[in-house]
Amino acid sequence: MYQTTLKTRISCSGVGLHAGEKAAMTLKPATAGTGIVFERTDLNNGGRFFPARFDMVSDTFLCTTLRNASGATLSTVEHVMAALAGCGVDNALIAVNGPELPIMDGSSEAFVFLIECAGVVALDTPRRHLRVLRAVEVRDGDRVARIAPSESRSFRCEIVFDNPRISRQSASLDLDREAFKSAIARARTFGLMEEVDGLRARGLALGGSLDNAVVVSGETVLNEGGLRYENEFARHKVLDAVGDLALAGAPILGAFEGYCSGHALNNRLLKALFEDGDAWRWETAADDGERLAALA
Repeated sequence: MYQTTLKTRISCSGVGLHAGEKAAMTLKPATAGTGIVFERTDLNNGGRFFPARFDMVSDTFLCTTLRNASGATLSTVEHVMAALAGCGVDNALIAVNGPELPIMDGSSEAFVFLIECAGVVALDTPRRHLRVLRAVEVRDGDRVARIAPSESRSFRCEIVFDNPRISRQSASLDLDREAFKSAIARARTFGLMEEVDGLRARGLALGGSLDNAVVVSGETVLNEGGLRYENEFARHKVLDAVGDLALAGAPILGAFEGYCSGHALNNRLLKALFEDGDAWRWETAADDGERLAALA
């Protein structure tokens, strides 16, 4: 029940999914209370830092993008955030030498591997979490994102696509390290072949390939080896939700449900939750101990 950080720094490199530029990233330990902070090492000191918070999100089209006070942006943070949340890392400084994080294979698996190689260490400060006290829901047409009180950190996503291979599917997760690693971390981002040319014409998906995304054409998965899970598409939506909700700044004790939700609705949900002061409260390990003692 104490805050954690990495034991040592560790690095990787890859390509950015949308900009298509090479990116080098280093995960570093940080002191208690730091939270997750990104640093763009290609920028000057005045505008290089990006606290990983929901109120720093500036764009949610196909990925989650942060914008800091100087106007600089950093894109595709959700898969790294999901890995940190899934592995229980509260504090880290993540340095990257450009405007987008490396996509690796399109999942969180490589980032989980890096975190496990670096190791996770407990600090001497109690961890705090955000307890949901009453349900909060946001909608966009038929799309819904909702979070409700729960004693666990659970996620459920259902998706519906007008594609015969994806169609309707769902996935669920009770979040802990082993469950995240085995059931969610390897689920890759995905897209439809008929959308690729349009995205690239808009300057997006320039780094996309069968090495870092599942691509579907009609009923066919084009990737060699096919899917990692039968419902990999829905599992990746759970991965995205874990990463997006990690921008609350602390673990959320609550049950998340998304129906055809995505980065935009996930961010709107956090904003709606924090705007309703009666819907949540901060708690620490000491609070938990007192509450459990009262129930005994």
